Amino acid sequence: MFSKLSRVFVVAALVLAFALPGLANAGADSWPKTVKLGFIPTEGAADSAKRARPIAKKMEDILGVKVEIFTASSYAGIITAMANKHIDFAYFGPKSYTEAAEKANAEAIVMEVNKDGQPGYTGIIISRKDSGITSMEQAKGKTFAFTDPNSTSGFLVPNVIFARDMKIDPKKYFKEIQFSGSHGASILAVKNGSIQVAATNNIDMNRMIQKGAVAEDDFIIIKESDLIPGSPMCARADLPASLKAAFAGALLQINDDPEALKILQTGGYKHTSDADYDIIRYLKRLKKQLAQK
Repeated sequence: MFSKLSRVFVVAALVLAFALPGLANAGADSWPKTVKLGFIPTEGAADSAKRARPIAKKMEDILGVKVEIFTASSYAGIITAMANKHIDFAYFGPKSYTEAAEKANAEAIVMEVNKDGQPGYTGIIISRKDSGITSMEQAKGKTFAFTDPNSTSGFLVPNVIFARDMKIDPKKYFKEIQFSGSHGASILAVKNGSIQVAATNNIDMNRMIQKGAVAEDDFIIIKESDLIPGSPMCARADLPASLKAAFAGALLQINDDPEALKILQTGGYKHTSDADYDIIRYLKRLKKQLAQK
């Protein structure tokens, strides 16, 4: 752990590096002794907690504070935890971030990039390769899974595709609709045949492939979205500015840590701001407008 002097040095360096407003007037002495880091359950709570460990370790090493990882069974659980100040930082998806910004005083700090360095990912709709379902037309009358109502690629984006591009009501188009709770659960449900078609995304699909839970050859992608902004790592806006800047600095240092990136199964992080997620707010408004027609 860093000494108090070392922590002050880190803050001073971050003042120069990030130049965030008000940083010079806040120091490490105002930081809590323990900070709590929340992760939405994109793969399920246990896997999300495992993936959070490199971030927690980097925060402890650089910030000199104890970090506790917090998970929940739903995206809403993480939003509620931040709203009630039970967590200080959180990994959200783009849609759940916009909800958390409104309801939980969340502030986007850095954005996840993919392994090609792109600041985003794509939503995909998948079927099992041997199912005979190779198009959205053939998916009609089949069982379908969303992930969570607060998911971007697992709910918002496919609903916009259904209403805007296909002009269909998924409740009428599919035989049955379920919410799986996580991208990992949706992917496994398609693999084992309990669900025939599901909405997920390329990043979580790659994570499931890399850990050996599924194989790329198990699936067919029958629909793919445009690029979605990368998932943000967020802070409660009322935290000390110096702590938020140090948090950003710790995450950016992960970019140079291959072992941490391997566990996180991502390409690293880049600076972001709330405005980067205005496209998600637009999609939410569009979904609402299309539903009223």
